[in-house]
This record gives sequence, structure tokens and C-alpha cells, in this order.
Amino acid sequence: MADVNRGNRPLSPFMFGTYYRPQMTSMSSILVRITGNALIVAVLMIVWWLVAAAVSPECFATADAFLRSWFGDLVFLGSTWALWYHFGGGLRHLAWDFGYCLNVETSEKLGWAMLIGATVLTFITMIVT
Repeated sequence: MADVNRGNRPLSPFMFGTYYRPQMTSMSSILVRITGNALIVAVLMIVWWLVAAAVSPECFATADAFLRSWFGDLVFLGSTWALWYHFGGGLRHLAWDFGYCLNVETSEKLGWAMLIGATVLTFITMIVT
């Protein structure tokens, strides 16, 4: 059957701008997925550091210098934030699994709470360590 409305509708619901207004619930869900994948980078860096320690002192010195550089510090700072944000997303999904906080207004507030909470907890982690 021919689609008579082909030229008058958006091609994708995820086209930002005039067709789709980003919502906090969708953005926080996407960010939880991104932070989960970004944490893999930090884990790989830690594994590299541990394997380098097992291989030789020269390999360990290289890995340790990289991880202690400004770039390594930046990656671990971002990873700390990503870990707290991802943890908050897990708690939010746990509440949703039990049937709590499912209305849009509360879900939007939880998204903002995750964003602010991850930032505050990252600063607390930086101060404590």
C-alpha cells in the first residue's frame, strides 16, 4: 500500500530540533548507557596497569607514568563521575522495577538528582581520597 503521507512526517523520532524535544528521562537513560560503556575504558586501563606490573618493571613504569599523568587523572575523574552516575541509574531502575517513581514528573526529578548527585559524590570522592 502506498504511503500518501511520506513527505510530511519526520524520518526518525530521534531527530532533534523541530521534530523531537529531548526529555530528561530519555537523556538520562542514554547517558546511563554511555557511562556504562565509558567505564570499560577505565577498567581496561586498570587491567593494563596490573598486567604491566606482572610483566616487568619497565612496562609498569610506562603504564604507571601514563595513569599518573594529567590525562590519566582526567580519565579517572570522569570515570568516578560515570561510576556514580551509573550507580544512580541502577538505583533508579531498581525503583522502577518495584513500580515506584514511574510518573513523568518524578522520573524527570530523578534524572536531575542523578546528574547532581553524581557530581556531588564525585567531589566528595576527590576530597576523601
